[in-house]
Amino acid sequence: MTNDIRPLVVAVDGPAGSGKSSVCRGTAARLSWNYLDTGAMYRAMTWAVLEAGLDPNDAEAVADFAKKPDIASGSNPEQPTIEVDGTDVADAIREDRITAAVSAVSAVPRVRQILVQKQRDAAQTAMRSGTGIVVEGRDITTVVLPNAHLKIFLTADPEVRAQRRAKEQADGGAVAVEVVQATEAALAKRDQLDSSRQTSPLTKAEDAIELDTSNLTLDQVISKVVAYAKAAAQ
Repeated sequence: MTNDIRPLVVAVDGPAGSGKSSVCRGTAARLSWNYLDTGAMYRAMTWAVLEAGLDPNDAEAVADFAKKPDIASGSNPEQPTIEVDGTDVADAIREDRITAAVSAVSAVPRVRQILVQKQRDAAQTAMRSGTGIVVEGRDITTVVLPNAHLKIFLTADPEVRAQRRAKEQADGGAVAVEVVQATEAALAKRDQLDSSRQTSPLTKAEDAIELDTSNLTLDQVISKVVAYAKAAAQ
């Protein structure tokens, strides 16, 4: 672990499969800082919407409901947690039904308003306590934390992203070519939805460092981000 640099807010954006979660958790752990997965918060809200029997595409109903669930995200990168009204939903939010509905729920302005405030509060709490924080998502560098000390935009070739996501869903086992191709198509659809939504679309901030992870190991990417953090702390 490295904790000999002053606390910073590190904001990381990027499309699905670019390595955000692994990189951000690894970076936060190496620096002994807090970690926040904002994507998990939107998935948790989506889980709550579906559990309530609502249509995720009914923006008005989702907006009216958004203030009801209490979504709490843990800050430990070694053991990240996510709860809805005290219920652990860490596994449930990775189900296919959540993946299929999360873009629609995330596009509702009221949902983003509520969760963005929680995300900003988490960053402020970390800094007040003298601890840095690594925050990952799709609009962190542009909307949630535009004044972050360090902004990173992770990317990777579409095929590489698809291979990573398919392997992740197979718990590290062998993955058929057809599965990778289907995953790549699904990621392309998610990219289109995330980058074209009216509220907080996925886009690279002008002052963000773009880091292509296609040909890098996880450890290499983490080391690069830690180096960027050390430079930003000077």
